[in-house]
Amino acid sequence: MPFTCPACSTWGALRITTRLELAPDSRSDEIALQVVKCSRCDFAGIAVYEESRRGPLGDESFDHTGYRVSREDLQALRKAMRQCPRPKDARCTCATHRTLGHKNAAGRWDALDDVPYKETFRMEL
Repeated sequence: MPFTCPACSTWGALRITTRLELAPDSRSDEIALQVVKCSRCDFAGIAVYEESRRGPLGDESFDHTGYRVSREDLQALRKAMRQCPRPKDARCTCATHRTLGHKNAAGRWDALDDVPYKETFRMEL
């Protein structure tokens, strides 16, 4: 699925290159950690997709946010994500899923709380 690049503003140039499905938490039914890269400029970052289908029938909401992170943090996340044998399986129990799927005491996913980011951007279709 193509998105608008936050660096060069080219529609359709930003693509998800790596994706790790994570287990639901106390707020979201679906969580996906993604690496995104622009095919036009040298921009690369991470994105988080969260979707909740809780509430009345047919009531769903989602949030898809991108994060501009350092190259070092991006490379570390990409390397960890690529070590997972089943990235599309939110129930995978590999070391990557255990680390990147961490939840706080309230059951909220918080694995990226320690990853510093420079800014956020909307993942716009």
